[in-house]
Amino acid sequence: MSSKKSKDPCKVSACRIQTCLKEHKFDETRCYDVLEAMRQCCLKWHQVSLCCSGIKLDRDYLADKEAADREREQQQKKQQQQE
Repeated sequence: MSSKKSKDPCKVSACRIQTCLKEHKFDETRCYDVLEAMRQCCLKWHQVSLCCSGIKLDRDYLADKEAADREREQQQKKQQQQE
């Protein structure tokens, strides 16, 4: 009697998020790519994936990444000007 558990289709993406966050000292801005991949998975599978409970389906992580990158560049330019 072996019962097959259905695999959560977004579990791999969820694990990638945890790995990325640990590698970047829990700085979410460094993990927008993997967060967006998770969001895309959840857009497709949110009705069956337990991993999707904390993902905001309407948030555009790529736009957030671009904004964070621009802010980082501005800070770097500002530091260079002060030197």
